[in-house]
Amino acid sequence: MQKRALNAVLTGVTGTCLAGMMVAGVAAASGDNAPEQKKMPSQQPAAAHDQARAAAPPQRASRSGNARKAEPKKSEKKAGQKVLLAGKTTASYFWDDGSGVNGDTGAPAGGKPMQKGLFASPSWPLHTKVKVSYNGRSVVGFVGDRGPGEPSHRGVMLDLDTYTFRYLLDGKKPESKYNAGTGEGHIQGLKWEVLEWGKGAGKKGAPQPF
Repeated sequence: MQKRALNAVLTGVTGTCLAGMMVAGVAAASGDNAPEQKKMPSQQPAAAHDQARAAAPPQRASRSGNARKAEPKKSEKKAGQKVLLAGKTTASYFWDDGSGVNGDTGAPAGGKPMQKGLFASPSWPLHTKVKVSYNGRSVVGFVGDRGPGEPSHRGVMLDLDTYTFRYLLDGKKPESKYNAGTGEGHIQGLKWEVLEWGKGAGKKGAPQPF
């Protein structure tokens, strides 16, 4: 009887210990897993954020971007005027206003009054648009008269108004309409460019002497 009672007591103690160890193991296991679950990031907010971005409308272009689009392209900008014919010659000067000074013959043949930028050519059509350049300076004018006369046979193919002549020579103004105010009576190596042929009387092409 004493042995049976002792075995029963020992069996109860052993069962209690085993049960306690099992409970402790379960608690330890659940305690270890809990921190790992806290460390794992939640996937649901990220998925919701991605869905919100996908549903959001595209952003508008900035005002500065729209302004750049409104600017004309380089190819759309106005290009320089085309040169139809170009060359070099010796030029003289004149001022023919019909006053009789220096033996002038009266109003220019082109029908327009004498003015700055009015040139004389022995052959080009009247009202031909011409650009003349010398020493880095340029003037755009038109053929409004005939001339020079006999000098054209010696290679002087343009007569410039007094103001244009003096400006191209040294950038200054003439002493008067009839006198350039310089000892130079000619400009050699003057560059000319025909920009537009006039509709008046004359011949297109290289200048021809009288």
